[in-house]
Amino acid sequence: MVDDDTTPAGPDPVSTPTGPLAGLLIADFSRVLAGPFATQILGDLGAEVIKVEAPVGDETRGWRPPERDGTSTYYLGINRNKRDIVLDFRDDDDRVLAQELARRADVVIENFKPGGLAKFGLDYDSVAESNPSVVYASISGFGSAGGASLPGYDLIVQAMSGLMSLTGDPDGPAYRSGVSVFDIMTGLQSVIGILAALRHRDATGDGQHVEVNLLSTALAGMANHSSTYVAGGEVPMRMGNAHPSLFPYEPLPAADGEILVVAANDRQFQALVTALGRPELLDDERFATTDGRNVNRAELRPMLVEALGTATVDEWFERLTEAGIACGPVQTIDGGVKLAERLGLEPIITVGEGERAVPMIRNAISFSKTQPQYRLPPPLLGEHADELRAWLSEPAPARGQTSETTAARGAHAAKGHA
Repeated sequence: MVDDDTTPAGPDPVSTPTGPLAGLLIADFSRVLAGPFATQILGDLGAEVIKVEAPVGDETRGWRPPERDGTSTYYLGINRNKRDIVLDFRDDDDRVLAQELARRADVVIENFKPGGLAKFGLDYDSVAESNPSVVYASISGFGSAGGASLPGYDLIVQAMSGLMSLTGDPDGPAYRSGVSVFDIMTGLQSVIGILAALRHRDATGDGQHVEVNLLSTALAGMANHSSTYVAGGEVPMRMGNAHPSLFPYEPLPAADGEILVVAANDRQFQALVTALGRPELLDDERFATTDGRNVNRAELRPMLVEALGTATVDEWFERLTEAGIACGPVQTIDGGVKLAERLGLEPIITVGEGERAVPMIRNAISFSKTQPQYRLPPPLLGEHADELRAWLSEPAPARGQTSETTAARGAHAAKGHA
């Protein structure tokens, strides 16, 4: 299985990166959700991602149930297309290997507490000294200034940013989002920042430090609600499933369940009441405009509910959709996946083979020429340690040279092929 010499073997055709980011090396020092979600996207698009874990492993490996064959589905969902090595930064030899990985990388991404990597020589200034073209992305909860010491958990940011004050019934308690929405959004913002910095590097040769934090992402992501305060001087509050500026734009009860109905302008409202068999509502001045329907929603809502109560959710979905009205049943996640399958979106892909095969959700981006690739299943802890240690221990060409410098090739230098 192992060759006698260390001449690099050819790239493994199953796992050789292709795609728009092929040739980029990502040193992934992140864990939990925001960072791993970002690096999975980069890996899907062809970058070679080296996931570095502490000896105890990424916390999400132990976040179960739910699980698949003993492995946390949380971990599985955000860690494909990565090679894995365990490095203990407190160990002198391991720390040198981590520094060498950062020196060779096009992108370093980390979500340690701000300043936490400086003592290991893995902070931006230290890495940039030997790798000035590096794009170094740092993810934190509250930034690297006054909030540097605050722990960056999504739930904490949901509470402190104001999101929870917007979620729930008006007379009930505040609720968290059912998804770690700001972790996911911060991961996406990180990818945007990394790609923009790489574009700048392509033009100038200069790397830079990209910083993204959950609180800034939250305030930007709440968009119209944030604008209500900073531009309008008002503090928005929770309205259940209602929209502050539009009605109807919420779930409404039909004969056997709820259906979400949207009428975002006058033309859509005309189509809606016609399809509901209530055309007389068009003659009511209270409901003639978007503003009027919003102000008089308490009077309009029972009229719509009465009409919807005459048929089932499925019947209304068919009728309203045929009339060009945006609507949809309120479903669980299995219903969402099945809908995507019916619509031909092919939401489920399988990554890996045999016992390592894992069903996963497809990357959300589609390209006409460079489709995302699903090369590697989520790695076992330290799965690629031997070949990566061998690769990092070998002399590497100076920055900017090519030859056999990518981890996809270097990872096979010591391993060879069966």
